[in-house]
Amino acid sequence: MGSALKNKILVYGRMIKFSHTIFALPFALSAVVMAWEKYPPSFWDFIWILLAMVGARSAAMGFNRIVDADIDFKNERTAIREIPSGLLSKKESVFFVIISSFVFVFSAAMLSHLCLILSFPVLFFLLFYSYTKRFTKYCHLYLGFAISLAPVGAWVAITGTLSWGIVFLSLGLMSYIAGFDILYACQDIDFDKEQGLFSLPSQIGPQKAMLISSILHVGTMVCLLAMYIKFQMHSVFLIFLFIIGILLIVEHKLVKPHDLKHINITFFHMNSVISVLLFIGVLAQGFLK
Repeated sequence: MGSALKNKILVYGRMIKFSHTIFALPFALSAVVMAWEKYPPSFWDFIWILLAMVGARSAAMGFNRIVDADIDFKNERTAIREIPSGLLSKKESVFFVIISSFVFVFSAAMLSHLCLILSFPVLFFLLFYSYTKRFTKYCHLYLGFAISLAPVGAWVAITGTLSWGIVFLSLGLMSYIAGFDILYACQDIDFDKEQGLFSLPSQIGPQKAMLISSILHVGTMVCLLAMYIKFQMHSVFLIFLFIIGILLIVEHKLVKPHDLKHINITFFHMNSVISVLLFIGVLAQGFLK
């Protein structure tokens, strides 16, 4: 593989923040583990779920970068992104989104006919997020909803059914994502106001927005506890749930309405740890149950 191709792949990876896949992927894998007892997945089920996750997220992130390219160019924080900085053209990015969408739909088709049918509305919900901050301050909740389809999708792919336990897991992911996306949006309050964009921090102020973020993360803990009860999970999971709760509290202690210097620590590092801890907890209780 030539150095030019390697560099281009790295640029695409940076554009879609590939490393951030770790936020939602552990939730989807947790759904697979929870299904394992009654519906053992095959090796290829596991592979197609992983490819579907990567394809869906890559398509959504790539589409977001295309739609927001002109906005990103005006924002000092985002002007260094790949399209506004000239590292990638919109044409190259469109091609990437098409390929990623095909990977998602094809992977869904390989899982089941039902997954193939559902892949189209799911893809629509994922792509439509890019427009929500143009008309609603609740765009963070929509983002959480779109990403929360991952564990439900993984569960349906393995079982062909739906379960309240997985619904609770998805609601936990929805509130978790929405909560820290609100915190992240506090960086762009002035810019969003200038450009007429919508976000909770820019519409109701950072203090109230952070309170809502805290409430959402309390909801995350409630939903994960409900999943624990519904699935009758091993009590070892409560240890991991307790640690996750402590980390969420620390996250909200670090980020203040007028002090965002720790935002990258909470967004990129602590949230990754929380997601991984959840998966390890689900895996551990599965072995001990």
